[in-house]
Amino acid sequence: MPAWLRNYRREKLGADLAAGLIVTVLVVPQSLAYALLAGLPPQVGLYVSIFPVIAYALLGSSMVQAVGPVAITAIMTYAVLSPLAAPGSAAYIALAAALSLISGAMLLLCGAIRLGYLAQLLSRPVISGFISGSAVLIILSQTKHLLGVSATGDNTWQVLAALLNQLPLSQVPTVAIGLSALLTLALVRTGLAGSLTRLGVSSARAAFVVRLMPVLVVLLGTLAVIAGDLDRHHGVAVVGSVVEGLPAFAFFLPAYDTCKALIVAASVMTLIGMVQNITMAQALAIKRRERVDANAELLGLGAANVVAAFYGGMPVGGGLSRSAVNVAAGAQTPLASIVSALSMIAVVAGAAHWLARLPLAVLAASIIVAAYPMIDLRALREAWDYDHADGLAWLGTAGGVLIFGLEIGIGLGVVLSMGTLLLRASTPHIAVIGRIPGSEHFRNVERHDVETIPGVVFVRIDESLFFGNLGAVELRLNQELENSTETSDLVLVMSAVNRMDATAVEVFAELNRELAERPTRLHLAEVKGPVQDRLMHSPLWASLSGEVFLSANAAFEKLGRQASRVLA
Repeated sequence: MPAWLRNYRREKLGADLAAGLIVTVLVVPQSLAYALLAGLPPQVGLYVSIFPVIAYALLGSSMVQAVGPVAITAIMTYAVLSPLAAPGSAAYIALAAALSLISGAMLLLCGAIRLGYLAQLLSRPVISGFISGSAVLIILSQTKHLLGVSATGDNTWQVLAALLNQLPLSQVPTVAIGLSALLTLALVRTGLAGSLTRLGVSSARAAFVVRLMPVLVVLLGTLAVIAGDLDRHHGVAVVGSVVEGLPAFAFFLPAYDTCKALIVAASVMTLIGMVQNITMAQALAIKRRERVDANAELLGLGAANVVAAFYGGMPVGGGLSRSAVNVAAGAQTPLASIVSALSMIAVVAGAAHWLARLPLAVLAASIIVAAYPMIDLRALREAWDYDHADGLAWLGTAGGVLIFGLEIGIGLGVVLSMGTLLLRASTPHIAVIGRIPGSEHFRNVERHDVETIPGVVFVRIDESLFFGNLGAVELRLNQELENSTETSDLVLVMSAVNRMDATAVEVFAELNRELAERPTRLHLAEVKGPVQDRLMHSPLWASLSGEVFLSANAAFEKLGRQASRVLA
């Protein structure tokens, strides 16, 4: 039994029940839309809003995160599977289930062996660039439904060219419904809450009305189609037949060839799901002053995807909009998600047929409005202003997604993240330091007025030492020694050195021998305990020509006295 259920307090029950019912109403159109975005029958979006949600609620650690069909996993599913089978076909549905099962198994494995820290493989600019590029793909994929045309292509530019070619063939009724829905939802999203607040409506109620408006737009769009018989006489595309009834449990194991075809895509989906889910869960927990367990999140999300494979067959993830709706509706614990899942059973069992004449243009409008804020140009601007390398990582990832596709795009993002990390680690900040007069603090001689000792050079290395940055360290130390021709002592202040690999120890041992020939003594100061524990078992420790000082100030005092005696 999960901890939240063991410690459940009765006073939270009313809020959780209400939140669960509200979330059900609000996410039905969204679930249909994301299933269609993934190239699957619309009812699949409803199916995976039931048992996978319950699985996550029982195993995950977040109190309010809501799992279900989401835009990123939907567009990734379509991008991966559409070259392998016709969207909506039996083969396509089977592949979607296999993809969900494989990615779920990977997430379960990562959670079981406690690999939650892998979510840090991607930097924030890379994540933002990937999501922004994906959002552009989502918007482009839905524009055809907004115009009532058929536009396909193997990449972004082909889809864009197809849309431009098909533009003269746009269907006026479809465009009218789609643009009306798009403008209404955009205005609601940007201005309705503020207008209601100015009229005296509380901010909580105003936010709830804004959340409810997509449902109202869907209802009005459906009524317009029914009233004008627009689907039968004017070519307005609708959802069509939605199968009623609960999905049957269908256990299967994917064939070897299927696993081979999907393993890379499943790995990418696992990484994205891991990063997105953990990041979102942590953000929600911070706002509520709660804690989340990254490994429990992986177990919960993995179980949800495995269950989704057997009950419907669509990969799921932690949804930003679903979670926001859950929080706004007043959810207190995962019981709200369980209530929502049970309520969805009622929708699937007896109300799905009411969704058959829902126009695709309205669903496309809702997806576009939801995807547009995901294009985070502000993150690009801030990253570029702070560090051009981060800005280039954002641009490279987003560009990779748009030019080469989602899989290569995120692969490029991982390479850029690792490349940026290695670049920074291989070019450590190194400063010649001196003592601030009247204190025990040491600062960069180029930034502050400091005390120095003739013939003694204090150098602070602000990075762990490994084979990749030793060339830069050696070069800088040699430059400083050349600038100071009568150096009797070199003190390496290692307060920022957390690790030294075997190569670093060997290089410093060689430096110690070279300095002894000058003769110049090599001293170490402020060596951290774990680093010193290893150094004590190395040849460098036994052969060190100088001393190991507890602090830079202790070295300054002793070497200063020695220099004074020499000068005297």
